[in-house]
Amino acid sequence: MDELKIIDYQLPRELIAQQPLPVRSSARLLVIDREREEIRHASIMDLPELLRAGDLLVANDSRVLPARLMGRRVSTGGRWEGLFLSVEDSTGLWCLLAHSRGRLGIGERVVLLDRSGVDAYEIELIAKKDGGIWQARAITTLPATEVLVQVGRVPLPGYIRRGIADAADHDRYQTIFAQHDGSAAAPTAGLHFTPELIDSLLIRGITTARVTLHVGVDTFRPISVERIEDHPMHCEWGDCPEKTAMAVRHCRSSGGRVVAIGTTAVRVLETAAISGEIEPWKGTTRLFIRPGFQFRSVDCLLTNFHLPRTTLLLLVSALAGSDLLQRAYQEAIMKEYRFLSYGDAMLVL
Repeated sequence: MDELKIIDYQLPRELIAQQPLPVRSSARLLVIDREREEIRHASIMDLPELLRAGDLLVANDSRVLPARLMGRRVSTGGRWEGLFLSVEDSTGLWCLLAHSRGRLGIGERVVLLDRSGVDAYEIELIAKKDGGIWQARAITTLPATEVLVQVGRVPLPGYIRRGIADAADHDRYQTIFAQHDGSAAAPTAGLHFTPELIDSLLIRGITTARVTLHVGVDTFRPISVERIEDHPMHCEWGDCPEKTAMAVRHCRSSGGRVVAIGTTAVRVLETAAISGEIEPWKGTTRLFIRPGFQFRSVDCLLTNFHLPRTTLLLLVSALAGSDLLQRAYQEAIMKEYRFLSYGDAMLVL
């Protein structure tokens, strides 16, 4: 079957969750049982019963940067919007995406506004690179992370139609695992967890470990080419620490299952195991997981429902199997599950 047809479906707009649920762990959970080729319906709170003693949950502990910027052009007074991406190690320049009604020019200055709309800091646009990315010099001695805390807003995905994040999003669009700043979008499968749920899992002998993958802006980019192999896979920075690699090896050698919390955790774990057995790893990855991929460290997956024609959905298809995945999405739509970042979840066993 054509791989693109497998991951192409019609997502009813009304099923795209626009707000988080009042309680993180109250989401519905669609369970794919690969051995029995069955689909069941449960809730996130059922995870301790669905998993078993000896299983290992691996979460992504990347924190979403308040990367959305609002500003005013010094030259015209016009409105300016930007999305902070990173700081170049060699130059200290900011890399960002920028948008304004008029054409932006090299050397132009922008005043960044704090969340109250008050002038805060200035940046100067230095150069425009491939992909519409601007280099900018921040006119301050403060590190970028400190500036973003004052002027940045949570960068909600475009399919959340209210656009600008509110105060609740600054909490609810972060997972309880969030520790290392660097993501442009939340590793959304982790949004369902609470300390109480983690305690319930631990009581049943289900442990947790952490990896880091800084989610990039290209994570939602649809596949636009006709042949999957021609898709330019985006690059993301990740880290699988020695402690986690050891926990994965111990889990699998003891008969337990490694359950990745989200596609981002899968990407790190499988990059770290690309040569065979999992080893500590840190760096950038362009690993493209699609049907036919041989999984070396991940056995099961907890994930949200994804946009059609994306590499995220291809990854899930590689683990769940194409037929089961298509059945699962059809059933999720029929039963009106909530989709995407603030939506419900799927567990592939």
